[in-house]
Amino acid sequence: MLDVAGLRKSFGDIEVLKGIDLAVQAQELVFVIGPSGSGKSTFLRCCNLLEQPSEGSIRVDGVELLDSKTDINKMRQRIGMVFQSFNLYPHMNAAGNIMLALRKVLGKSKAEAREIAEASLARVGLAEKADAYPNELSGGQQQRVAIARAMALEPKIMLFDEPTSALDPELVGSVLTVMRELREAGMTMVVVSHEMRFARDAADRVVFMDDGLIVEQGDPAHIFGAPRHERTRTFLANFQA
Repeated sequence: MLDVAGLRKSFGDIEVLKGIDLAVQAQELVFVIGPSGSGKSTFLRCCNLLEQPSEGSIRVDGVELLDSKTDINKMRQRIGMVFQSFNLYPHMNAAGNIMLALRKVLGKSKAEAREIAEASLARVGLAEKADAYPNELSGGQQQRVAIARAMALEPKIMLFDEPTSALDPELVGSVLTVMRELREAGMTMVVVSHEMRFARDAADRVVFMDDGLIVEQGDPAHIFGAPRHERTRTFLANFQA
């Protein structure tokens, strides 16, 4: 579903990604962990060209994103993205935030877009909040609306960039529950997060990045139980996973 090869990204003289190779299978949940500044979020943003790679190849669902002939806006419909900050429009209610892309990008009628929005909100446990505005919702609810908005476009893969880091600890669980349900429904997901317990419990594969490179990867039992690299062991020693 996602095939990244030789991915490099520089900002001026600073090389943030130094040659990333990663293949993600359909219905796989891949968790990317690592210290701040290791390039995790930049990697994720390159995967839907929010950042333009300096070098390399990115194929999503068999389509090369860096090919000049590729309609990147059309491809972004296949790539759901959920950010650390919820990025909801404050002047639109929950349903309106979801309907916007359905109407502008997919050309749905108002009635059809509303129906899809309500169904998406129901999937994240917020059916009763369709007419609530962002300032009437908790942080966890706002993030679940953001997930519903991404899901409404029926993407082939979902990218999550620190989806719980802006939330109070007691609100994290509701977002992780939605992500777990997405996984059980067969959604392909790449998650950048410090939620180590969730990674250990739910991920198919854990990827450890440091200094712009993938240091090691494997199933959670290997990464959390018997990592091969000293750098991985040092990093994980800081977490009570």
